[in-house]
Amino acid sequence: MNLHLVLILFQVAVLLFALSFHEAAHGWMASRLGDQTARMLGRVTLNPIKHIDPIGTVLVPALAIMSGWPLIGWAKPTPVNTRNFKRFVHDDILTTLAGPVSNLLTAIVALIALLLLKFLNAQTVVAAVVSVQMGMADAGVVNGSPVIFPLALLLYYGVFLNIVLMAFNLLPLPPLDGSHLIRHMLPYNWLRMYDSLGIVSMILILFFGGRMIGIVIHPAMAIFNHILLTL
Repeated sequence: MNLHLVLILFQVAVLLFALSFHEAAHGWMASRLGDQTARMLGRVTLNPIKHIDPIGTVLVPALAIMSGWPLIGWAKPTPVNTRNFKRFVHDDILTTLAGPVSNLLTAIVALIALLLLKFLNAQTVVAAVVSVQMGMADAGVVNGSPVIFPLALLLYYGVFLNIVLMAFNLLPLPPLDGSHLIRHMLPYNWLRMYDSLGIVSMILILFFGGRMIGIVIHPAMAIFNHILLTL
């Protein structure tokens, strides 16, 4: 199989898992706090079919792959009925944060797995990291380490894409998770205007989202890379 196609499949697999875990985490936290809406609709699951959004899970990632952009996307929003919460603000914040936190935890688990692989073959793991950063793979390393190299690639994509999704979802723009957090800080008479940003929000994400995401991604990945390459 073409190596470039393998790398694309790895990224798609990681993205589907990350999106599914993110939405399932929202539903799981809401369920713990008294709202069973997502659980009753079968959304507290890692099955990606339950979370697919035609645009965010299919069209946008496909366009990113064809154009060479970093892979990004979103899943169908998890339904939450905040009227079932006992402490509205507290419970809504926890439910909102559960999604981005799930991405951070996945990135940390992938990093730990990479460190364990590094003890087996440090040179191959470092080569996989450099390959992802450079947007290419070293076929010679693949042939020399047919198991460790692709596994290291998969895990490093697990780190990178989950950090990207965490940063993307924390943008303070409707309908992203970050907007739910910001809502609780705004005066009541500003909420309707903020919630109705609509197309303005999408334009801001399109033209400035990359720069805003980079504010989180660059230092976060610098920390992850430092830990991986120095330990």
